[in-house]
Amino acid sequence: MKKLFFIIISIVLWGVPSVAQDKKKIIIENADFIDRNQTEIPGAVVLTGNVRILHDGVKMSCNKAYQFESENYIKGFGNVVMNQGDTIFMNSKYAEYNGDKKFAFASGDVSMRSPEMRLTTDTVYFDRNIQEAYYNSYGTIVNDKNTLKSKSGRYFMTQKKYQFTTAVTLTNPEYVMKSNHLDYFTNSGHSYVFGPTTITGKTSFIYTEKGFYDTKKNVAHLLTKSYIKYDTQLIKGDSIYYDRKREFSSATNNVSVTDTVNKFDIKGHYGEVYKLKDSLFITKHAVATTLVEQDSLYTHAKRMVVTGKPGFRIMRGYNDARFYKTDMSGKCDSIHSNEAIGLTQLIKRPVVWNGESQVTGDVIHLISNSKTEQLDSIKVLNNAFIVQKDTIWSKVHPDKPRYSQIKGVNLYGKFRDNKLYEIDLIKNTEKLYYMYNDGGTELIGIDKGISSKIHIELENNQIVVVQSLVMPKSTSYPDADLDENARKLKNFVWRGDERILTKDDIFPQEEKDLHEAILKKTRATAKVVDKPMEVMQETLDYDKDHPKPKPKPEAAPPAAAKSGQ
Repeated sequence: MKKLFFIIISIVLWGVPSVAQDKKKIIIENADFIDRNQTEIPGAVVLTGNVRILHDGVKMSCNKAYQFESENYIKGFGNVVMNQGDTIFMNSKYAEYNGDKKFAFASGDVSMRSPEMRLTTDTVYFDRNIQEAYYNSYGTIVNDKNTLKSKSGRYFMTQKKYQFTTAVTLTNPEYVMKSNHLDYFTNSGHSYVFGPTTITGKTSFIYTEKGFYDTKKNVAHLLTKSYIKYDTQLIKGDSIYYDRKREFSSATNNVSVTDTVNKFDIKGHYGEVYKLKDSLFITKHAVATTLVEQDSLYTHAKRMVVTGKPGFRIMRGYNDARFYKTDMSGKCDSIHSNEAIGLTQLIKRPVVWNGESQVTGDVIHLISNSKTEQLDSIKVLNNAFIVQKDTIWSKVHPDKPRYSQIKGVNLYGKFRDNKLYEIDLIKNTEKLYYMYNDGGTELIGIDKGISSKIHIELENNQIVVVQSLVMPKSTSYPDADLDENARKLKNFVWRGDERILTKDDIFPQEEKDLHEAILKKTRATAKVVDKPMEVMQETLDYDKDHPKPKPKPEAAPPAAAKSGQ
């Protein structure tokens, strides 16, 4: 039993190497004067004049030093220079170095330099074991064209990375970045920001709460409550890519581009903005909203393109274009709107609904007054056709609708207060019109005929007068005398089932499904508290997860440190 106990004790005492055996002693390479017998600083050897010290790859020089041999610890005073290899150089008025812990402390006009940067501050702590330096006393870093100031910071030498957490300002000739948490890589010029951050340039302003910025290539990838502001234009999105040199931005999910002054807003789930070209396009549940005389006009197409400066914008919508405002709606294959001349063209199978009236033709032009921003007139070129549902009859016979119809080659209509009040149809005109008494309670006949021109007057979007002009030929039939087969003019089509009754109706079902799927994904992502930030590395062709760093507890000065003189 005693023998077993002896073996265990031997293993404990001798089987594990002592950590102290690996620790290297501080070497005094030179000192003009060495005083080992002084009594002013207990336990210290006082070194003066051209002091040079070596320890495990670190060189230190100063005017005066206190060496605590038993603690493997030294204090340096006056023109202190410390360098590690040929990469890290640090100058200060005062410094302390613990050889056992490989920990340095410097204060008083500290300047720390590497091939990539120069840091100036009042106090620096340097932990050689993990190759990290940090400060808490306001510092300034100069790297290439960037000057960075912050209250506190940490430098990870192996990664060539700075981490700043308080009052950070990065100044570049092109912009100024402000944040309370910035990770900055001196070698690549990459910056990662967390929390409220602004980037103010000569022509733009950026806000984000999580993002990446390449200070050398001047490109950014922004997430979380991000937006870019150009003059009066505001760009938002869940994820934004920004190229400062090209003045180009692209955004994904919940995208909006708003002109706050010129009453224009366009939304979707993917968009691109070319500022220098005054152009943008947007897709995936795209909708443009324009304020017209206190009423909003909503326009949708699968792909929408806007070019030109405010006041001279041209908007194009391609594939299944639709629009809605409270007193008018319509759809077509594509839409072209010129803001300067107030012309909106509805191209390929267009239809416009104004109240209970339906207007169709080969091409429809809507003309606005650019000064009053009100609809002025409508033109229908080729195969103009007006259909109006007989609402009086439909109240009694909802399952057997009937329609007044008027057609011609071309149509010209006038608006007053955004409502049609006068229409002229020209050439080869035909009509089939249900006539009621003044009270609108009794059908007095069905007017059917042809002419070279028809003039129509409307009140509250209802036809009240139909006049056949220039060689008219018409007959008024009692309701019972006109056969049902004769009550539809050639090429009659009622497209009421396509009618857009609300602003939500401008979206086809597949666009609504896409929108809901994206919103669902957005809501799910928002519930993740500490989701890693998607960032870009050497190129923007791929993303990489970059976890948000957790704050490191600040290291205290070595226990053996004594106040400097």
